[in-house]
Amino acid sequence: MSKPIHPGVRIGHVHLKVADLERALAFYCGVLGFELTQRYGPGAAFVSAGGYHHHIGLNTWESRGGKAPPRGSTGLYHVAILYPDRKSLADALRRLIEHKVPLDGAADHGVSEALYLHDPDGNGLELYVDRDPSEWPRDEKGELSMTTDPLDLDALLAEAASQ
Repeated sequence: MSKPIHPGVRIGHVHLKVADLERALAFYCGVLGFELTQRYGPGAAFVSAGGYHHHIGLNTWESRGGKAPPRGSTGLYHVAILYPDRKSLADALRRLIEHKVPLDGAADHGVSEALYLHDPDGNGLELYVDRDPSEWPRDEKGELSMTTDPLDLDALLAEAASQ
């Protein structure tokens, strides 16, 4: 078995092909609340949270006016956006409801709580918050034992109301 990758390695950002840059910006900035950090001509933009250079790149260089890939094809399943705490995830749910963005699902995985949806271009998104590792479910051998249980959306929304 080969030596594991350095534990400090992280996935830094994602760059998505979109059909309509303005529509994508309206979703990522207007609905989810990311901030526009830079436009790159008429075909690309970069958005972030907290002043980072960019978490998400959006471009139409090869996809202007294009369609989402059909089901059954290969490609990215979803981009997972990690929220810092449960209240922030609750606020994301509030924003989705306010903008009438439908959820594809919501789950409690034991290690995290997650909302699943698609952006206007059909890109899968997971909006989630991690639990503290001390709370992660483990089996009798002490190995990680993730689950997929229903997420109580009403309880999550109560967190947003308490802000």
